[in-house]
Order: sequence, then structure tokens, then C-alpha cells
Amino acid sequence: MSKKNKKKRTAGDVIRTIIMFAALAVFLFSAAQLAKIFLEYKKGTDEYNRVREYVTTTESEGETQEPLEGEEMPKPTPPQVDWANLKAINEDIIGWIQIEGTEISYPIVKGIDNSYYLKHTFEKNSNAAGAIFIDYTNRSDFQDCNTLIYGHNMKNGSMFGLLRKYFKDKDSVPGRYIWICTPDKKYRYEIFSSHVVDAAGETYTLFPEANEQFASYLDSMKQQSLVDFGTEVTKEDKVITLSTCTGNDATRFVVQAKREGEY
Repeated sequence: MSKKNKKKRTAGDVIRTIIMFAALAVFLFSAAQLAKIFLEYKKGTDEYNRVREYVTTTESEGETQEPLEGEEMPKPTPPQVDWANLKAINEDIIGWIQIEGTEISYPIVKGIDNSYYLKHTFEKNSNAAGAIFIDYTNRSDFQDCNTLIYGHNMKNGSMFGLLRKYFKDKDSVPGRYIWICTPDKKYRYEIFSSHVVDAAGETYTLFPEANEQFASYLDSMKQQSLVDFGTEVTKEDKVITLSTCTGNDATRFVVQAKREGEY
């Protein structure tokens, strides 16, 4: 065997070893990143599970159970919220949201901008889960014509991660009602639209009054819906717009509902 062939094989061995270690390094780095993401998701999930201990929710019987002959329709039951303890955790809390028929049940906060709660939880911990929050230009009492409510589309289904799964077509819709509870009021909203929108489009318009522009806006939102909810909506209605990301920076997925009543 020549020295030349021996040197070639040795060089090849070195190259293969370098490639192997490089691949191992990439694998370990990826594994570390996945572990970091998993731990962050778990921290966020654990936190919101703790927070839910201050809220009692009962699946509303208003749409799941038909009354017996001669009986009235059962009255919907709103979440019961321990505001004192929740405010002791974070004074920015302004409400609680629960979507009937789903696992979506979270505190709602309002910040001084629309950035802080994108990366901070209800307990103000730095976390990718963020919090459910309204637009900082909206009123805290949900009395605006259109109140914008933001939440992340988390891969583990937390926050607003299930919105698109539930409201992308008529066969997946688990229910048609959303509870918004505040320290002073308990409101139930009926969904009238769910669709993909332009991230900078008209969906995020705020209206100073219930005028014809607002009526035209509502008509446009209803026409774009992926599901026909059969819900009539007029300019006299108070509306909430739930918004989450789609994985495409140019678009968002929204679920919109009108106030059906106060309980």
C-alpha cells in the first residue's frame, strides 16, 4: 500500500469526522432550542392554569339543551370571576374571555401600547405566549363600536391558537357564543363572522360612533365570513374582533361577534 493512498484515506477520515461532529452540533443545538421552546410553553400553560383557579366556568345550557315542553329556555351562566385576587396579580386586568364549547378561557388586559403584552404574560413574565389584550386605544369597558382583542396563535393550542381550528368551516364550530366579563358587567356575544384578513386592512378600523360607515363595515365583515352563522348585525350593535396570527405576516385570522345581552 502506497503512502499516497494512505494519506488520501486519512484525509477522508478527517473530513468525515468533521462532518459527523458538525451534524452532531446542529442536532444538539436544535434539541436545545426545542427544549427551550417546550419549557417556555409549559411555563405559560402552567401560569394560565393557575390563574384559572380564580374563575368558575359552567358550560352554558342555553344552546346545548332544549327546554321541556312548557319550560323556558335555560338562562346562560357566565363565568364567575374573583376580581380581587386577579387584580392583586395584575392591575391591568379589565376582563375575562370565555368562548363557549372551547378551552379558550383567559384574563384580558390593557397595556399602554400594543407591544408589551405580545411578549409578557398576565403575571408580566417574559414569555412567547404573551397575554390576551385589547387595543390600547379601545375603551376598557367594551363600549366602543368595535373592540379589538389580540392573542397569539400558539402551536400548542393555547391563547388564540384554536380559533382557526374551530371557526374555519361550519363543521368545526363548537359554539356560537363568547363571554366577556368585566368587574362591573357580564356580556354574552354571538359570533357573526370568521375569516382571514389583511394584517393592515379595514378589519382593524375603530369607529367613533355608530354611523353608516360602521354599518357598511359590518356588512363587509359578514360577507367575508368563512361560515354562515346566520347572525344579523347592525350599526347599533357593540362588536368584538378577536385577532390572531396565521403564520403569514401579511394576514391574520379573526372571529367577530356582536353583543347579545347582559347577564
